[in-house]
Amino acid sequence: MASPSTLSGDTRRGARTPRAASRVRRQLPSSPWLFAAPGLLITGVFILYPFVSTVVNSFTDRRTLIPGTFVGLANFRELLHDDMFWIGLRNSTLYVVGVVPALVLLPLLLALLVEKNIPGITFFRSAFYTPVVASIVVVGLIWVWLLDERGLVNSLLETVGIGRVGFLSDQWLLLLSAMAVTVWKGLGYYMIIYLAALANVPRELHEAASVDGAGAVRRFLTVTVPAVRSTMVLVGALSSVAAFKVFSEVYLMAGPDGGPAGEDTTLVMLVQRTGTGLTGRVGYASALSVVVFVVTVALMLLVLRADRKEDA
Repeated sequence: MASPSTLSGDTRRGARTPRAASRVRRQLPSSPWLFAAPGLLITGVFILYPFVSTVVNSFTDRRTLIPGTFVGLANFRELLHDDMFWIGLRNSTLYVVGVVPALVLLPLLLALLVEKNIPGITFFRSAFYTPVVASIVVVGLIWVWLLDERGLVNSLLETVGIGRVGFLSDQWLLLLSAMAVTVWKGLGYYMIIYLAALANVPRELHEAASVDGAGAVRRFLTVTVPAVRSTMVLVGALSSVAAFKVFSEVYLMAGPDGGPAGEDTTLVMLVQRTGTGLTGRVGYASALSVVVFVVTVALMLLVLRADRKEDA
């Protein structure tokens, strides 16, 4: 038979148990927030605060060393009469039109070439992916060296009798050259995305199409493209945003002035040129940044809407 002291000890332990369980239950709801706090702090400091600050500054005349005053929509009205703004908008839009179709289709064809597990294919996959991990500054300088008036490409063209071409001095050739660099550097990145999508395409579909007499082109159009359509939409959205916000390629190849008479300036280059320096117009550059943000969001919504229409 248990002693009275033992019973009383068990009773005391039993009496503490509900309070301890209740205390644990009261602490559980706050635990997820403790785990999320570091990520939320980083997001708030490096994303939300700069975004809100940019939107607020777009309604002021703030400069680099001068606190601004509220000017309402004056910066946005000035945009409409700024020739450089329209030049930047034109070039950024042309960049999207020229780069996005190539980055949607070419990486898919490249992925189809390297998806088969044959001897030596790993080397080609690595070679195609190498430009992705290369520094954009190094890549830009290499292409400038290749396309310069006295560069390797012009030397070869002169050797075969074609003559030198102003890749970096002509307004439109310079923009096309920058587009080519963007496509060349992005091929490997989107190729990896397509390889993951192609791995999930059932082989039975290709075999059934082959039995029906479909050739390689028909199988590509009727089997491969529908199977990876959602991935193509993703690539289109990502490449659209990246192309509209292009900076490094054009800056390195055209220079800080944006090429001949600034005719190759993009919107992001205009933001950098306007908002930096001791006399930088931070308020006006913020208004430009807001326009870039709105247009990139609109591009993503257009791509998603087009995808929904195809599904319907």
